[in-house]
Order: sequence, then structure tokens, then C-alpha cells
Amino acid sequence: MGVLNVTPDSFYDGGLFLDEQRAVAHGLDMARHGADVVDVGGESSRPGAEPVSEREELARVVPVVAALAGHVRVSIDTVKRAVAEAAVDAGATLVNDISASLWPVAAESGVGWVAMHMQGAPRTMQHDPRYGDVVAEVHGFLRDRARRALEAGVDEVWVDPGIGFGKTSEHNLALLLHLPELVTDGLPVLVGTSRKTFLGRLAAGPGGEPGPATDRLAGSIATATWAMLAGASMVRVHDVSSAVEAATLVGTTRLGVPGPRPAVRSGAES
Repeated sequence: MGVLNVTPDSFYDGGLFLDEQRAVAHGLDMARHGADVVDVGGESSRPGAEPVSEREELARVVPVVAALAGHVRVSIDTVKRAVAEAAVDAGATLVNDISASLWPVAAESGVGWVAMHMQGAPRTMQHDPRYGDVVAEVHGFLRDRARRALEAGVDEVWVDPGIGFGKTSEHNLALLLHLPELVTDGLPVLVGTSRKTFLGRLAAGPGGEPGPATDRLAGSIATATWAMLAGASMVRVHDVSSAVEAATLVGTTRLGVPGPRPAVRSGAES
């Protein structure tokens, strides 16, 4: 799943694709590099983000969804019912829902739905997130929301543990470590770690300031690869070509198909 933020304030690519033509071009480029889904969002969900009006979000996303829908599968990243409905009418076939509340839209429209876990709301979610048992609480929440969606008639239900959404670095690592347990529930799992702050914090070491989002590619691909090996069915990424390469290697490993043997060099080049 390639990330396409049509926003001025997203934490990594905010402002880069606010122009409709640039957004469509980038979505098509991600599809050419192997994205199975392009996830279009018109409201930032970064920590501290303020909500935008329904009218503004519709104006940002609907033309982009409509332009991309004939070329690649499109998901709409929103918490607003009207935006989800308009995006589906424009050609989106998956609702990526950080509020885990829009399954009725998916049921009524006959599209897929992603239930993500988030503690609080983007504006305040990272102020002081606390859990008794983060793994049990997140997994229990997702099982409950998935059950409701399936009972409502949604045929395609995904679950996402919501890495970075109301969670400390320790919470994020615990959820990644226990990802196989969520996978064994039988629903397809989506994981998004791409460019997130906890990766910069971990790379900086104890007490260090997290590096900028532009320096977090290695951590993004490492954690996406871990998620795939743990059984995740899809990873949400900004860097599609790198993630596709990692996914290809993971798939080769799972299938036991030998890849090309590396050239052996001697001397100083070995």
C-alpha cells in the first residue's frame, strides 16, 4: 500500500502532493513501482494534527481518487462518513479507517474496510499513552471491530494494530513482536511503520533525539520486512520500490525458491 497524502501538513510528505496533478502523477508512479493499493488521504493524522473540514477534505481527495481508480486499486484514508462515501463513488474500493468506526459505509457500499487501533485522537494521542497490556488491549479491540463489520456484511475486513497511534516506542515494539498472534486470528493484517518517529528514536539510541523522517528509510524497510515475515498481508509505505524489493525477497524466502547466486569476488573487493 503506497501512501499518498494530499495534505499540507503530513509529517513526511506534507505539501508535496497537495497539487492534484502532482498527486495523480505520484500515485501512478507508485503503481508502476509495484504498489497494489494507493492510499489517498486528505487529512493529516500525524501527532498533534488538527482536523480539517469535510468540504476541504472532499475537495482534496475526490478528484485524485477518480483519476487513479482506473489504473490501480485505491483506498481512502478518512474518518468521515461523507468523505468515505464520496471516495467510493469516485472509485475507491477500500476504506482505511483509523477511527475503526466506518464499517457501516463499507457494508452499504460493498467495499473493503481496514479497522485500525488508535488511543485517543491525532491531536492528543501521543501526550501520555498508557495501557495495562498493550498487546491484549489492541488485539481485543480489533477482534471486536472486525466481528461487528463481518456481522454487518463487510466481506473484506483488514485489521491494523496502529503503530504510532497513541503508543510509545515500547508499545510499538511489543505489538510488532506479538504480530504473529494477531495474524493467527485469520484476518488479513495491515501494518504501517513507514518513516514514523519511533524509528528515529530507536536509531538515535537511549536519550537521543529522533532523527528526521528523511533519515528513517532503513528502519522503515526493516520493520516492514519483519511484519511481512510475521505474516502481515500488506504493509503501508512511503517508499514503494524499496518495500516491493523487500517483499519480493520475503516471498522468495517463504516459498523456498532459490534466488540468483551472488558473484564471488576475491581480494580487496570481497
